[in-house]
Amino acid sequence: MANIFKKNINFKISILDKFILSQVIGATFVCLILFIIVWIAPETLPKIVKKMLQDHIGCYMAAKLLILEIPKVLAKAIPVGILLGSIFTFDRLCKNSELSILRGIGLSFNRIMLPVVIFGVILSIFCYIVNDKLVPNASNKLGESKGGGSHFVYIVENPDKTPKQNIIVSNFTPDRIYEITVMNFSKEKYDDATTFESIVFAPYADVKDGCWRLSNALIYEIDEDGIYTNVEKRATYDILNDKNTPNLAKEVFDLMLNTTRKERVFTNRQISKYSKLLKKANFSDEYRYFKTKLYQRYLHPLTCILFAIIGCLLGFAPPRSQRLVGFTVAVGMIFGYYITLPFFDTLAQKGIVPPIVAAGFPIALFIISIFIIKKVKDL
Repeated sequence: MANIFKKNINFKISILDKFILSQVIGATFVCLILFIIVWIAPETLPKIVKKMLQDHIGCYMAAKLLILEIPKVLAKAIPVGILLGSIFTFDRLCKNSELSILRGIGLSFNRIMLPVVIFGVILSIFCYIVNDKLVPNASNKLGESKGGGSHFVYIVENPDKTPKQNIIVSNFTPDRIYEITVMNFSKEKYDDATTFESIVFAPYADVKDGCWRLSNALIYEIDEDGIYTNVEKRATYDILNDKNTPNLAKEVFDLMLNTTRKERVFTNRQISKYSKLLKKANFSDEYRYFKTKLYQRYLHPLTCILFAIIGCLLGFAPPRSQRLVGFTVAVGMIFGYYITLPFFDTLAQKGIVPPIVAAGFPIALFIISIFIIKKVKDL
């Protein structure tokens, strides 16, 4: 008899899980659609319409551009969707007194929200894939990863960390480097000044044979008094060809191209690789920024799980209580999270806080919020 009763309880709980899961999936999907529309409509749609009118692109191309914009919004929309969806679901359960009945038959609140948490775990995995795969792929197809730009500076150091060369690039594309100036530092050391032994100008350069090969270079030799003593013209002039670092030319070229690329065009693996290049080149600010973004790529999906729990807690309220409070707190959390992300990025970039702290601080706040809300709700 006891076994039969146990089977019936398990069967009822299984139906309950399916019911709650179906409700939260439907509510989350609706919230996702609304968030994407609200995010895209004010800015992206006018740009696409402008392209249709000015650049005369067809409806097919316009629809393609619109679809490629969705992954960038989807990565932000998923945590918002599960938060609002879980609030809406549990608010309706409370309003219909269904949650009170479930708790009255002995089910704990943690058990009731278990299917929502599991759904949050699934969404967190999907959110990670969107950030790591879909967003970079869409950004690449939109042409955001072509690279190219203007004004890049790189300093080559001697083994003793003193400057050897100062390389200034005025313009570049993924295929060629234009208007290069190379300042060769003098080996003479002074306490109050830095001198050059020569300055090289070239209209363009290519990356070949483990070096940057400058073409039609003009070399201005300088004496100790800073006066030009000779001008020499060479068909080719090689730089970044240090035998101790055979990959230096390629690494510097990659650094130059990536300086104009946005973080969203990189996969997680590419961000990790690029951040190592930045650290090796002593680009401290850029290294800390991309390191923060890498940590955020791993921590951001956790908001799906945390928002699922927070949504269940905020959605729980006595039948006659004010229900607007939970939604107001949720909206405040959403805006607070996305508005403060650039602030924490800046703190990490300037070296005020470590990148892991900047990326993890919002997550820690959400975990603390769960305990506070649970205590206030007396659950």
